[in-house]
Amino acid sequence: MIRIATLLALIAPPALATTQDDVLSATLLPGWQMESGAHMAAMDLTLAPGWKTYWRSPGDAGIPPTFDWSGSENVKSVRIHWPAPEVFHTNGMQSIGYHEHLVLPLEITPIDPTRPVRLSVEMALGVCDEICLPASLELASDLTPPGAPDASIKAALAQRAATAGEAGVTAVACAIDPIRDGLRLTARVRLPDPGQPEVVAFETSDRDVWVAEAVTQREGGELVAMTELVPPAGAPFALDRSGVTMTILAAGGAVEVRGCPAP
Repeated sequence: MIRIATLLALIAPPALATTQDDVLSATLLPGWQMESGAHMAAMDLTLAPGWKTYWRSPGDAGIPPTFDWSGSENVKSVRIHWPAPEVFHTNGMQSIGYHEHLVLPLEITPIDPTRPVRLSVEMALGVCDEICLPASLELASDLTPPGAPDASIKAALAQRAATAGEAGVTAVACAIDPIRDGLRLTARVRLPDPGQPEVVAFETSDRDVWVAEAVTQREGGELVAMTELVPPAGAPFALDRSGVTMTILAAGGAVEVRGCPAP
């Protein structure tokens, strides 16, 4: 939170009068009930031209969104289906997110599929152009079955990251070395070369672990990506390899590789 506050203070001079209402609007799309009994809905965010918001792991120059579903009724869990994001470079800093419009599909599992569902969300996010603003949204909707298919939600679902199998990944190996304040992780992923620069975003199951921007290079048929992981204690730690996710961004798409096995 200190890093986010500092970033906003540096980028958003108080003299500028732009407000959240000037640059952001949002609605809940009620969607439809799935065969499983879960409900597919979505948040629809529209930003002013040139403005952007951020992916779940936005990089050091981005502001991660947070969600609070506690005001919902008859909701057991909410799974977010993230469309493949873009990579932005601003003033020598990299961030990951979405430009101008985002439909964010939400798969809602009810506690009791026979009862009505009321979805309520409080979302905190950052929106940026030449300046950045902290934003907050409060949205709610009754999700009445069966609902109806929504083309915009289906299009967003089609933009999800490909799985490792779908993308042709044939091998993954991760070396882990201790450093003074954490771990250095070097991943080698064998997959087809897209012919364009690749950006790798690492995530761990522990959101309190700081993850450095990855350095990547190609070595023949292998993508090599290195990052550093620093926990709050600032010391080497036991990493849950199964909880590591690598998202490889290139050519307007994404590949999600789950797990980071030893060589």
